[in-house]
Amino acid sequence: MLPRSAYIHVPFCRHRCGYCDFTLIAGRDDLIGDYLQALRREMETIASPAPLELETLFFGGGTPTHPPSDQLRTLLQIVRSRFTLTSDAEFSVEANPLDLTDEKIDVLADAGVNRISLGVQSFASQTLTLLERDHTSGDIGAVVKRLRRRFDNMSLDLIFGVPGQSLDSWRDSLRQAIALEPEHISTYGLTWESGTAFGTRLDRGELAAIDEELEREQYALAMNELAAAGFEHYEISNFAKPGFSCRHNETYWAGHEYWAFGPGAARYLGGRRETNIRSVLGWLARIERGESPVAEAEELEPEHRARELLFLGLRRGDGIDRSEFQRLSGFNLDELAKQAISVNVDRGWLENTTSGIRLTREGQFVADRVIADFL
Repeated sequence: MLPRSAYIHVPFCRHRCGYCDFTLIAGRDDLIGDYLQALRREMETIASPAPLELETLFFGGGTPTHPPSDQLRTLLQIVRSRFTLTSDAEFSVEANPLDLTDEKIDVLADAGVNRISLGVQSFASQTLTLLERDHTSGDIGAVVKRLRRRFDNMSLDLIFGVPGQSLDSWRDSLRQAIALEPEHISTYGLTWESGTAFGTRLDRGELAAIDEELEREQYALAMNELAAAGFEHYEISNFAKPGFSCRHNETYWAGHEYWAFGPGAARYLGGRRETNIRSVLGWLARIERGESPVAEAEELEPEHRARELLFLGLRRGDGIDRSEFQRLSGFNLDELAKQAISVNVDRGWLENTTSGIRLTREGQFVADRVIADFL
């Protein structure tokens, strides 16, 4: 079967935030027209005379809502000309609060978008300033109210582990997010990526990472506050009201195949992983010359594929089901990972039942360490 999910990468932003390591280009709106033409050409490589049907479609970035309304409408038309959606499909778009004019909200909804992922990051003015966000805490509620005119499924992104962010400040952001009654909340620990402005400032001593114990307390607080508000902790960084987990991301975590287009986009087709060149200008040039935009490709050997399923599955709240793992990978879970399972059960980081394995609450705090034992 052909993949039932697709990802579209839109690389344009007003400004590159200091912590951001995503594929994007800021201050080059003059390239949006060229991007649209190149995206159309890249999507024409799909070997199908008719549009393909999807169950999930996701626009990420960059900032997909950054282009002006007319170009945003064109972008949506290009993608929808190649893909149709099932009647119950999930169509998600990442959005920046200040981009969402009433006109853009209508453009999105009229194109079939039914889920908005809003990059809030914080409700604390000091934290928003440090993160170089262009909205204020006061903007968020007004934007959410306007979005509710057309959308019944909304997610808010928040960041913890930010320098100067106290436990009380983080609690306040969580509670303000909950008060807006979104269906989904994602909480991400700040990462210090090499090559970003934050990474450079860390190396120079201009910024300092917060204490590990405080970061752990912030993550624990998110678990407690969101559970009390009726959210299910269905993946390490993601919490949802019942029935509102992100179906597109579940595609990744379940190890299913998916299409992907745009600079830096990574796809998984026919057991082969491919990643496009990250440079926006490089991607545009390759498409213009009629060349493949793929920078890296890898055919997954059976055991590599099985261990990747372990890595992805352990991130999920439900963990890994033994029978499903064997069906997808062809490997017996206990034979492939006997030592890793035993060691982490003894540490109290892994729960081992007759049906499968999953991280314990303590294991979620050291998830990367647990997962490394399985690779």
